[in-house]
Amino acid sequence: MIRTRKSRALELAPCPIAALAVALAALCCGAVRAETVAVDDQVAVRNSDINRPGRGMTMKTVEEKFGAPQERHPAVGEPPISRWDYPTFSVFFEHEYVIHSVVNAGS
Repeated sequence: MIRTRKSRALELAPCPIAALAVALAALCCGAVRAETVAVDDQVAVRNSDINRPGRGMTMKTVEEKFGAPQERHPAVGEPPISRWDYPTFSVFFEHEYVIHSVVNAGS
């Protein structure tokens, strides 16, 4: 089979489109807040209006905005992951930056 420039271009075209789609989906998903609930071995996602730290915030910013945590768990692993517990949520840090915040059960 003889390949032309046009056929090679068509073969490569989906890659940039797929990358753009993934990037746009990631941006849109960042604004959604939800709570994962497990009941009787079933998992459901429930929206949560609890204000909590966003990805990328620093430890200093989290403490300024939300106050001191009830408990600070030491960092483990490589990269170091640590956790701060608040009454209604927990915050996970990689080095000094928030990577995830989770609403506590019953909040």
